[in-house]
Amino acid sequence: MFTPVHRRVRTAALALSAAATLVFGTTSASAAPAPAPAPVKQGPTSVAYVEVNNNSMLNVGKYTLADGGGNAFDVAVIFAANINYDTGTKTAYLHFNENVQHVLDNAATQIRPLQQKGIKVLLSVLGNHQGAGFANFPTQQAASAFAKQLSDAVAKYGLDGVDFDDEYAEYGNNGTAQPNDSSFVHLVTALRANMPDKIISLYNIGPAASRLSYGGVDVSAKFDYAWNPYYGTWQVPGIALPKAKLSPAAVEIGRTSQGTVADLARRTVDEGYGVYLTYNLDGGDRTADVSAFTGELYGSEAVYTP
Repeated sequence: MFTPVHRRVRTAALALSAAATLVFGTTSASAAPAPAPAPVKQGPTSVAYVEVNNNSMLNVGKYTLADGGGNAFDVAVIFAANINYDTGTKTAYLHFNENVQHVLDNAATQIRPLQQKGIKVLLSVLGNHQGAGFANFPTQQAASAFAKQLSDAVAKYGLDGVDFDDEYAEYGNNGTAQPNDSSFVHLVTALRANMPDKIISLYNIGPAASRLSYGGVDVSAKFDYAWNPYYGTWQVPGIALPKAKLSPAAVEIGRTSQGTVADLARRTVDEGYGVYLTYNLDGGDRTADVSAFTGELYGSEAVYTP
């Protein structure tokens, strides 16, 4: 039984007043000298989404491989920031609820420890029921303006990139337009130009995911990764990327059975794909769930260190 995307815990998508944003610690991207990262491992890139309304990003760094000591996870995704809509100015803007803001403001203790282990940290951006989405920017200039907000956030908080998740926009709300063919192409093009060496990933769902080409420009190659959005299933993302950058497998930790987790990991290796997606890593000891895929991907069980 797979978990469809609409069953994801989406409290991150609830709008919270910017005026109520909590400020904790520093926003500086600087950090203390990093210790040596965990040993390099061989095998697919493993990804962990973390619902930061309920769980700590630090959980991603608590799992290593029993054989060799490498990180069980290679990429940690902060879930989630939002694309909101200002009805006064009729423009989209990047919004952080108080929990996302807390993680970002405390980058020194919530993000840097993962990066020091060699784990990349991305910011997922999600619709927020307000009509603004990646697929309905009315002009190239509007798309570029939002791309700048994204790249500025990556620079300010010392992140490793951005993940696009085109759900819950509710296109048409607040008098907004329906999706158009140029919007996401302009957005991704501008974002890649702003941050040529950072990661851009695609949660392969929604109107934006099916609008990757416009006016002779195809932005598929501008993505570093794309993954299946339906947990407990195998579905190759419909984007022109090499297998090394795709995750047809998607699992929800604690809800997808360990047998299915292992089967999808085995198929990832057997069919030559380079990414394995997991969602909703929480604060419990999930050694058995994590080992179900690390055993197949890397030939080693996972070790949990609280």
